[in-house]
Amino acid sequence: MTDSSEASATEPLPLAGIRVLDFSQYLAGPSCALRLADLGADVIKVERGDGGDQCRKLVIANQRFGDDSVLFHTINRNKRSFAADLKKPQDMAQVHRLIAQSDVMIHNFRPGVMERLGLSWEAVRQINPRVVYGAVTGYGVVGPWRDKPGQDLLVQSLSGMAWLSGDADQGPVPSGVPAADILTGAHLAQGILAALVRRAVTGRGARVDVSLMESLFDLQFEIFTAYLRDGKAPQRGKVNSAGVVSAAPYGIYATSDGYLAIAMTPVDRLGQLLGCESLLAFDDPLTWFAQRDTIKALLRDHLATQTTQHWLDRLEPADVWCARVLDWPQLVEHDAFKALELTQELRYADGQSLMTTRCPIRVDGQRITATRGAPLLGEHTDEIRAEFSLVQPA
Repeated sequence: MTDSSEASATEPLPLAGIRVLDFSQYLAGPSCALRLADLGADVIKVERGDGGDQCRKLVIANQRFGDDSVLFHTINRNKRSFAADLKKPQDMAQVHRLIAQSDVMIHNFRPGVMERLGLSWEAVRQINPRVVYGAVTGYGVVGPWRDKPGQDLLVQSLSGMAWLSGDADQGPVPSGVPAADILTGAHLAQGILAALVRRAVTGRGARVDVSLMESLFDLQFEIFTAYLRDGKAPQRGKVNSAGVVSAAPYGIYATSDGYLAIAMTPVDRLGQLLGCESLLAFDDPLTWFAQRDTIKALLRDHLATQTTQHWLDRLEPADVWCARVLDWPQLVEHDAFKALELTQELRYADGQSLMTTRCPIRVDGQRITATRGAPLLGEHTDEIRAEFSLVQPA
């Protein structure tokens, strides 16, 4: 469902008419289903009647919205909720009817769970040969890690990613956002969309598998490829490290009133622009990585003597890749943030509303926004039963 002011006047959203059954919980699977819903799919969230998606109780920053967590509402907007106990034959019969009339099915249970419930890929494609079956796991379906809990921080730690951030003396530093979950959800959406395109040609459904481990590993492709070439584990710098394979000046530096990010720039040219004579000696590009800590220390001390704006006034006219480092209060007040209209307001039947992020994709030049918030547990069960002519369980 899109805001009428944003929807194209002549074209429906790309996934209009596609029906998705979302059995997943927490973040990775639901984030995939969220993006499909943003793009026009009808997403039916299948939940246990006695508590539903456990993300409903996963409270972050001590924030709730009604009886559920704000997190649940941000990642399950624009979906419908159907309550079912998959261990009850009468409820499972209804689920089978839904599968038979759906295009996509998503789950993120550990390996073996859906098989025990009778909803394996083999079983589901017997019900609907055209269905695209998407599955998320923590570490794939083979190997000694297959049954480990697929949690974002744990996967960041096991994948090596936590060793890539921060200075060398800091120890491992995890990402400040659930990178594994959200990236894996995006990969699942990509795979599902590709399978739907193939189905349009061949008529065949498909199984799409992704895992948190494989997604985070893929994210490290650039750095890991360098490791494969020389066999040397990446070493973080000791000063303002912002990339284990990046040469100076790449990093974030304190100024007298804030912080300044500087990306790839010839060090000696940077010295000229900043009036830092000690940097002029580094005119050999090979030194920019080999002596990155020495260079960054000189740059750190020099940049601390003036304001961020002072340095931007020198660097930006010279087309140096640099930026002020903003916190969220500064960001939301900036005209650039306001111009992009990055937030949206979800509205609820009881009159409440919730501000959150919007879909980052534009279609035909139009922003995609949703006005319908996340569903109450089982809110649409009766509606869906009537729509699909499902018999009410005794």
